[in-house]
Amino acid sequence: MEEKDIQFKPSLKLMDATMLVAGSMIGSGIFIVSADITRNVGSSGWLLVVWLITGFMTLTAALSYGELSAMFPKAGGQYVYLKEAYNPLVSFLYGWSFFTVIQTATIAAVGVAFAKFTAYLVPAFSEDLVVLDLGFLSISSAQLLAIAVIVLLTYINSRGVKSGKTIQTTFTLTKLISLFGLIVFGLFFLDRSIWASNWENMWQLGSLSADGTIASYTTLAAFGAIAAAMVGSIFSSDSWHNVTFIAGEIKNPARNIGLSLALGTIIVTVLYLLTNVMYTGVLSLHDMAYADKDRVAVSAANVIFGTWGTIIIALMIMVSTFGCNNGLIMAGARVYYSMAKDGLFFKKVGTLNQNAVPGVGLWVQCLFACLWCLSGKYGDLLDMISFVVVMFYMLTIFGIFILRKKRPETPRPYRAFGYPVLPIVYILMGFAFCTLLIIYKPKFTWPGLIITLIGIPVYYLIKKSVVKNEIDS
Repeated sequence: MEEKDIQFKPSLKLMDATMLVAGSMIGSGIFIVSADITRNVGSSGWLLVVWLITGFMTLTAALSYGELSAMFPKAGGQYVYLKEAYNPLVSFLYGWSFFTVIQTATIAAVGVAFAKFTAYLVPAFSEDLVVLDLGFLSISSAQLLAIAVIVLLTYINSRGVKSGKTIQTTFTLTKLISLFGLIVFGLFFLDRSIWASNWENMWQLGSLSADGTIASYTTLAAFGAIAAAMVGSIFSSDSWHNVTFIAGEIKNPARNIGLSLALGTIIVTVLYLLTNVMYTGVLSLHDMAYADKDRVAVSAANVIFGTWGTIIIALMIMVSTFGCNNGLIMAGARVYYSMAKDGLFFKKVGTLNQNAVPGVGLWVQCLFACLWCLSGKYGDLLDMISFVVVMFYMLTIFGIFILRKKRPETPRPYRAFGYPVLPIVYILMGFAFCTLLIIYKPKFTWPGLIITLIGIPVYYLIKKSVVKNEIDS
């Protein structure tokens, strides 16, 4: 078969798409980030408020994206929506940020999380065990295992979308059932005295220190603390839109993408809220906030299951991160494919292999993610991209208003739920979140923004090169 004849194969059903949404969202975050959130807000009530706000924003965005996915049911997702609503520069800046940090650094972070928790079962994979020290760079066995997992999943996905979807559906169902089981056991073994203590002053908002004291905030600083706390919950709830990248391989995409976005985000949001309710029933707020290495779930499982707790959580996180990375790897390459089709990425990335998947794009993504694994700097960058991620969500959702005015004749099999109120509410909440981060946590904003803005000269250099090649030819 000639390369030009190879097309994406629609082989993913609603169940597969929903599992991609849920599986890409649930990585290691829910097992860890509640520690930092608790330190920032200091009470059970505000802990749940942070997760509720994040869940509301995620679901609102997902319901809004349903309209765009129905209008443009093809590979590339958010990149395509931004191009259609704005212009190629805006969409390139998203694709540039997506490739350089958002997707590849996330793949690296999730891969290393898999390795870190594997070390609970196989100590040889400890992040503290350095296998190669080059002076300027130290490489641990955990980093090498992370790279091995990323390479393995890339190979599996290069063999066709059916291979990837089998892993995705199997591992996502396993982790959903496991997380639900953890919640049930936790609530069953709930300690009433701890529960009463944690919920006694549920609306006391303040910074929880290591000695157990809570320092109150001024009104404006309180909003800043909530925004800072949301960095973790937003990271844990991100990647829900990965299903839009793979639209060309979903059966009846006009219906199933929007529906899978709604179902997947609702399932995960409910599980996240229940997990945090469970935490407050087995751990004191101090024990949550200052759990060893922020591993709240490990501390909770040790209370629930005793000495088996650590092993149970390690296995859960291994399953969770393995499935999460499969979804990230599967979906990400479709964005680079669309960029290459527009002449804004390496030409070969815009081709499909004999298995009807963007094989070159998968391996380029793999290489960059592996480099992030070796650098060890992905964690810092992930803290810094929440601002950029929400900024692009806001732009995309505002694109619904632009497209309704600019292209009213385009068929819309599904219309954004709650339009125009819910999209406007999301944009206002996103704007408030970004503004508060700029004021109170600038370290979470400027690095990600600089990485995005570097894409502007890169875009014009690429366009100049394309024009030159066209003239020469």
